[in-house]
Amino acid sequence: MVGNTILKVLAERSFPITALYCVASERSVGKEIVFGGSTHKVIGLEQAVSLRPDIAIFSAGGSTSKDWAPKFAAVGTVVIDNSSAWRMDEDKKLVVPEINGDTLTKEDKIIANPNCSTIQMVLALREIHRNFGIKRLVISTYQSVSGTGVAAIEQMQSERKGETTKMVYPYPIDMNCLPHGGDFDETGYTSEEMKLVHETRKILGDQSIQVTATVVRVPVRGGHSEAVNVETHKPFDINEVRKMIAQTPGIKVQDLPETNTYPMPLYAEGKDEVFVGRIRTDFSQPNTLNMWVVADNLRKGAATNAVQIAERVKDIIG
Repeated sequence: MVGNTILKVLAERSFPITALYCVASERSVGKEIVFGGSTHKVIGLEQAVSLRPDIAIFSAGGSTSKDWAPKFAAVGTVVIDNSSAWRMDEDKKLVVPEINGDTLTKEDKIIANPNCSTIQMVLALREIHRNFGIKRLVISTYQSVSGTGVAAIEQMQSERKGETTKMVYPYPIDMNCLPHGGDFDETGYTSEEMKLVHETRKILGDQSIQVTATVVRVPVRGGHSEAVNVETHKPFDINEVRKMIAQTPGIKVQDLPETNTYPMPLYAEGKDEVFVGRIRTDFSQPNTLNMWVVADNLRKGAATNAVQIAERVKDIIG
């Protein structure tokens, strides 16, 4: 799903392509993909490395990335990886272009694309952290089934029709919520929850931020939603915060309670913006606010962010 969306975003943004190589595992070699009015045959990884492309956008899983990203990098290709393989590597940059894209250099040959839930949240938090300093985050996510893949969408749609289907989740997802994203670890947290902890600190460049998260899978086709409670070091004016968020590139504030205007995944799907609303003071303790953050997890949460990184790389390598 992410691969197809990457091609769509490349076309929409008129990314300058002199040669496009569609790469997959050996079992898919020879299949055809239409892009830009032309048909492209899928090639294997070995052939792709030999062609020495300027940029390779990976969306093939962690193990494939671990094996093949260094091989592409060795021939001079800049790899932009969508998996979790390189995100916490101290020598690799974890990039949301609006926040830390200016840190990229010609020496960066493997660049990590963050987790979808992290991308939309840190974009909404950028100006808060710069101006007031974030002390603690309490996050609850409401993640669509498209984050799991095509099979999860098929499970939900089949359940909705009352049909028997292959179970991707351990329980039905239609008419249900699963407090389970990723794999559980020995602490009782899941891998998706810990991504929010570690990636947020790395992107914002502050290991002192305290983060706790609960990830919930909900019966929504596309678009992740997050309730975020933010405690800051410095006091703030909530109207000033709202204005700062609205002025952040890539953000659209939808926050008019009197007209029931607030972000929803139904209307975020297919869009590149991160939508923020329900911005309000938390009266239970000092220097704390709440916000509601929604974005299309396949676009800004994955494909669009990767293409934006590619645009930065293109400018750097010339």
